[in-house]
Amino acid sequence: MRSRNAARLEIAAPSAPRAQRRASGQGSDLFDAELSDLAQAMRWREWMGRIEAAIFASPAPISRESLCKLVGRDCNFDELISDIRDDLRARPYELVQVAGDYQLRTKARYGDAIRFLNNGARDAGPPELTPTELLTVTAIAYLQPATRAELSRLAGREISRDVIGALKRHGLIDGALRAPEPGAPYAYVTTKKFLKAFGLASLRELPDIEKLEDAGLLNFPTSSAGLDEVLGLRD
Repeated sequence: MRSRNAARLEIAAPSAPRAQRRASGQGSDLFDAELSDLAQAMRWREWMGRIEAAIFASPAPISRESLCKLVGRDCNFDELISDIRDDLRARPYELVQVAGDYQLRTKARYGDAIRFLNNGARDAGPPELTPTELLTVTAIAYLQPATRAELSRLAGREISRDVIGALKRHGLIDGALRAPEPGAPYAYVTTKKFLKAFGLASLRELPDIEKLEDAGLLNFPTSSAGLDEVLGLRD
């Protein structure tokens, strides 16, 4: 007859699949990324839930590399993200890719309600910018690196140092470059925070410059609403 201690040891021993995962270095005994014991449909839904929960709980965008650790090796990550986005279509927030990472973000049309409540909740989209500041940062995004003189010529009036300073304080632009021209003026570029603020995965997602021209947005707008629409900030 086996002793009670022997029986306890047998009960506590890991199952074969889990032991194999540990041996292959796929993670701890407490987390099963593969979920091989579940049916395919259930496994897919569980992976979706894991990804959404991890992004929801994170105070900062999460990289693709990190999220892939939560799902099995045979999971098509892009299809999984697409299904999560479809699930969220009726919700007031959405899954977006910002500067290459993933984040749940309140939809722009609810920004006024969030600002009105004023309870410390994080608003969606960029900080409040004047029309001049919005035009300037948009121009920098397309022309970068761009000097203040180039921006002033585009605008048809001088872009002041105060405007540049405000954009730098918001962290939307950086002026670490020097243009190869007389006086070596600073040339400005957008930052990773710019991509995050405007909900862009990369600068390749900027709308075509022709759209800005057709909308008359290469001149000073009377409000920021037009540029919001072109940049995809309004639904």
